[in-house]
Amino acid sequence: MNGRLVVIDMQRAFRDETEWHVPRFDEAAAAIDKLKEVFPSAPVYTRFVRDEAEAGSWRSYYDRWNGMRLPSEAAAWDLVVDVPEGAEVLDAPTFTKWGPELASLIPEGERMILTGVSTDCCVLSTALGAVDAGRYVTVVSDACAGTNDEVHDQALALMQMLSPMCDVATLAELL
Repeated sequence: MNGRLVVIDMQRAFRDETEWHVPRFDEAAAAIDKLKEVFPSAPVYTRFVRDEAEAGSWRSYYDRWNGMRLPSEAAAWDLVVDVPEGAEVLDAPTFTKWGPELASLIPEGERMILTGVSTDCCVLSTALGAVDAGRYVTVVSDACAGTNDEVHDQALALMQMLSPMCDVATLAELL
């Protein structure tokens, strides 16, 4: 399959026992490792990094998740997957990672193969942004993990409704 692999927010903050822990993080990481062998171009990695200014509604968000009010250089924001040489790493203080930087790495007509955490937040937001920009997206269901299985499945169902702009496939279907 042609496309550019995008790995969303595979960071300590979501793997470790924090307020934002994603239970199936390790399963998604193992599937992502298999996908990296299939795609010829280096993956794009993203990192969620808190904006300490907490502009607008972000202040209320961090009031709810006060334990995640960590400085931008905190170890919680470190990627915990192997990042191959030549891979791009994009930081953003937003749920969506879609924007001019990521768009410049996914040429129009090329499919974005979307993986990472959490399915029900940053993966969903990134897929919606890319689809709104007219890009094709394939979300690899077992290379993503959600806050829990129920919301993971709900987010996948929402994204599948956007077919053919956004498709959902399993690792086995792609391989």
